Amino acid sequence: MRAFLKRILTPPLVLVAAALILFEETLIDWTQRAMARLAALPLIATLEERARRLPPYPAMFLFLLPGAVLLPVKLGAVWMLATGHVILGGLIIIAGKMASTALGARLYLILRPTLVTLNWFARAEAWVFRWRDRIYARLKAMPTWQKATARVAATKAWIRTQFAQRPGWLGRRFAAARRMARRG
Repeated sequence: MRAFLKRILTPPLVLVAAALILFEETLIDWTQRAMARLAALPLIATLEERARRLPPYPAMFLFLLPGAVLLPVKLGAVWMLATGHVILGGLIIIAGKMASTALGARLYLILRPTLVTLNWFARAEAWVFRWRDRIYARLKAMPTWQKATARVAATKAWIRTQFAQRPGWLGRRFAAARRMARRG
């Protein structure tokens, strides 16, 4: 019975994991570009430079601050979901996730050289990345993952050919968005 359930439940769970990984990697890529543009502003550049000079424990406090600040927002969104405001609650959760991912990734990039001077942080970081890489390797070795990535690549190729064959208004907008993304 257990093997039967595993065989039935694994493919959809792999697809859900693949979608989540793809979403998070895409979100991180987009937000890093946006935060890099934001960092070009003089005020933000000055704040980042000051953050780079922080000692390890104040840097850790700064690194954890966005998560602590956004936790009440996310809890409020869950309350909104529970009281029937599904769309607004969902939008707040998505916006909170995007904001915390963007700010967390940028702060990690800025503060990592200081944070790894703490031995316990360096060990924890190594453990988390080993764990993540092991899970990714297992996931990417699964036939369902390989089929899903092949389908995504085929769909992307089909969309590109559709836009290349009919460069109407939408095709021109798509091409312009791709050029802007490459420059950023």
